[in-house]
Amino acid sequence: MKRHLLTLILPFVFLGGCAQMNLRTVYDQPAYKPKDPSKVVVKVSLSKQMVYVMEGNRPLLVTACCVGMPSKPTPKGNLCVTRKERNKRSGSYGFAVMRDAIIPCEACSAKGRYVGYPMPYWVEFAPGYGFHQGWVWPTPKTHGCIRLHANDAGDFWELTRVGTPVRIANSQPEDATLGAKTTRPQDYNDPDLPNAEMTSPSYFQKIKAAVLQ
Repeated sequence: MKRHLLTLILPFVFLGGCAQMNLRTVYDQPAYKPKDPSKVVVKVSLSKQMVYVMEGNRPLLVTACCVGMPSKPTPKGNLCVTRKERNKRSGSYGFAVMRDAIIPCEACSAKGRYVGYPMPYWVEFAPGYGFHQGWVWPTPKTHGCIRLHANDAGDFWELTRVGTPVRIANSQPEDATLGAKTTRPQDYNDPDLPNAEMTSPSYFQKIKAAVLQ
């Protein structure tokens, strides 16, 4: 898991003895309140790694995502939201917390107290699979879940409810229109927070809340 803090200015890059400042755009997609929450549908394009939250033909949130790698693919099909948990932690991957060390590990091999990786804004669509806040890489990197950017995960959480349809396919009709105009995050390779912060209950107090327009 990676740090969910945004950096506006990257370090100086020295070219030909001169310092040049690179600016990185903050990734934060607009999100809109539905007129009728019962008509909200979530569409996921696996090939484009895009999520479209739609109310009929009206886009409520269009945002990049990161999906399952080929060896651990994201389930396809016409599914629905079955469960939501704002402050979820992974039951498979996390940290072994001991007296003088906090060591990344799998749950099955943890020595000491196990604390799972934080997976805020969990929205489950199949047993063991869900949308959640995490680093949105340009290539598939998850174990089947769908990661959303820290600035968009809370909005997605608010737009969905148990029973919201989730349609996951290789492509979606919106790829050629909405998806073609949407940029991707640039902060996916930022460093993690210190392990002590990742395992602290206060981690969830710092995540960004939803901002629906």
